[in-house]
Amino acid sequence: MDISIDFMRRIARAAAAETLPRFRSQAAVANKLAESFDPVTEADREAERAIRALISAEYPDHGILGEEHGSENISSRHVWVIDPIDGTRAFVSGLPVWGTLVGLTIDGDAVAGLMSQPFTGELFYANASGSHYEGPGGPRKLATRKTTELSQATLFTTTPALFKGAARNRYDAFEKQVQLARYGTDCYAFAMVAAGSVDIVADPGLKPYDIVALIPIIEKAGGVVTTFEGGPAGNGGAARLIRGVVP
Repeated sequence: MDISIDFMRRIARAAAAETLPRFRSQAAVANKLAESFDPVTEADREAERAIRALISAEYPDHGILGEEHGSENISSRHVWVIDPIDGTRAFVSGLPVWGTLVGLTIDGDAVAGLMSQPFTGELFYANASGSHYEGPGGPRKLATRKTTELSQATLFTTTPALFKGAARNRYDAFEKQVQLARYGTDCYAFAMVAAGSVDIVADPGLKPYDIVALIPIIEKAGGVVTTFEGGPAGNGGAARLIRGVVP
């Protein structure tokens, strides 16, 4: 099935109505983990409510998996996967590199998705027509960069501190081979792979709602999304995103 760009825009607008008024507002932040800091805000919860309401009205037979409000009807062939604010730490810090992620899976395969950054006015999306961008500079189709050498590649990761033990050693050795390494930016870095500004994103410990929406955006732009072992990344785990570069 195809998902219309009109519906994706409606999702982005509904989420933005909840997130933008609360961005840089010094609103209260709750911590989901006692042993560390995993923030959640009212904006996360209300944006997901708004997205779920739209999906349920448009596709009442589809399932939904969301970071903040759990799952419903996930035995359906069609399941929407929602992260209302990917990059909540950036959101509460006032940095505009967070985004709303919404993806659709059919029989477990990610087939459509969007990443909306309302503060910068950008929408990255993929449906049956390909991978697209709307925002400053005008609309265009997305295409990954054609880098073929690690020595010329740009690498992003959230932080090397997320790699533990032997995995950290492997990451450090990998980073030494690239031309430029940068940290942070959450889902925005993944969107930059599709846009042709970044060659590789390597992040461990991703959940489905961190990656499902981004898979079709990157793949339909010419990229590759796998786990570190080379398998499907839709169920989360350690993901790497590569176009034309073999580590």
